[in-house]
Amino acid sequence: MPHKIGVIGFGNIAKAIITPLLDKNFLEPEEIVCLVNTKESYENLKTHYKHKIKILYSSSPDINLVWNCPIKILSVKPQQLKDIKEFSSNQFKKDILISILAGVSLKKLSVKFPNHNCVRVVTNIPITIGKGLTGISWSHEIEDRNKIFIKNIFENSSKVFEFSEEYLDIFLALTSSSPAIIALIIEALGDGGLSGGLSKRLSEELVIEMILGTVLMLKDSSFSTSDLKNTVTSPGGTTIAALRILEKKGLRSALIESIMEAMNKSKEFG
Repeated sequence: MPHKIGVIGFGNIAKAIITPLLDKNFLEPEEIVCLVNTKESYENLKTHYKHKIKILYSSSPDINLVWNCPIKILSVKPQQLKDIKEFSSNQFKKDILISILAGVSLKKLSVKFPNHNCVRVVTNIPITIGKGLTGISWSHEIEDRNKIFIKNIFENSSKVFEFSEEYLDIFLALTSSSPAIIALIIEALGDGGLSGGLSKRLSEELVIEMILGTVLMLKDSSFSTSDLKNTVTSPGGTTIAALRILEKKGLRSALIESIMEAMNKSKEFG
């Protein structure tokens, strides 16, 4: 069976994309070949990865097996892009390269990989538990049948949105950078519980459960964020006292600016 998908870089995100495809028999292990940068990564995957896919490391003489795949997923760090050298064995038709590199534009990808039709994808860390958000921008050359196949790849582990490329940087800021912001907020609220005499572990457990419940209320009911805020805020009560401090300290503005800064940083890579 010929390899169908070549994966360049096989870290946590790439595993989160590929593993559900194999778990659900969307693809067979024989259809996947991946390329890793070091012999250590090669040995680790050979020993611990549960599916018997073809694994190569960068100095392997069989590196062409990756580039012979009609679809490649590029999953390296943006700063490693300069070290990737394109190979092409198809003289009559361009293959497809799917990049999940933060901020790297379709224009830059098309210059780097002239023998490929490129797709730019942004996804986030919850994809590793099958709860990801994925944004896709297509180059003009991608056919509809290939779009369907590529969307199916990501729909196995995330909810997929299609965007014109100009919106991918703000999508990245809201979905890929924001999990770290949420983690910081949970940590800070947990410290508030700690200051009030609870243990750190219990405080963070309470905060996480509170956030889960709040999110479900917003998602599964007709409550807007304003409705929910007003429902729990009473005149002269505890909640308005807390909100007053957050407004005084500029939390709202800080969060907005953090998203804009993440978006602008993403644009720098393009």
